[in-house]
Amino acid sequence: MVKDGEKKMQIIVDADACPVKQEIADLAALHGVRVLFVASYNHQSSTTYGCDWVYVDTGKEAADLYIVNHTSRHDTVVTQDIGLAGLLLKKGVTVITPRGIELTEDSIETALQFRYLSAKERRSGNHTKGPKKFTGADREHFVLTLQKILSKDAGIGD
Repeated sequence: MVKDGEKKMQIIVDADACPVKQEIADLAALHGVRVLFVASYNHQSSTTYGCDWVYVDTGKEAADLYIVNHTSRHDTVVTQDIGLAGLLLKKGVTVITPRGIELTEDSIETALQFRYLSAKERRSGNHTKGPKKFTGADREHFVLTLQKILSKDAGIGD
């Protein structure tokens, strides 16, 4: 629950490949939470979902750097980027994936290790499978997870 003098939570979205933009916008509107989508210039869209957008250079880490520099411990970030998640967790930011997995200090080490091993395999010439296809069940799990986070922030269920 936000106390006097505290910054209100916002949702910041690593938007370039995020498949749950509409769900984020809908839940945020329901809870009166600001949403900021961060995307590179080459992913500009005419659809704003009624939310704020920031466009950054197309460089590999430009969106990540913007997100790291514009979050505080009250915020929730939606990203698939495990490296970005690791940085944000150190700041006390809540991080969830578009599949609805809430990353924590306990789970991030395993995720980073898996990412490292997969990259090592690719460098040695072995091609690993990509991520599983995004499903309706993934979308539902995301909505439930974000709803839980937003309800907790509003003081429901504390």
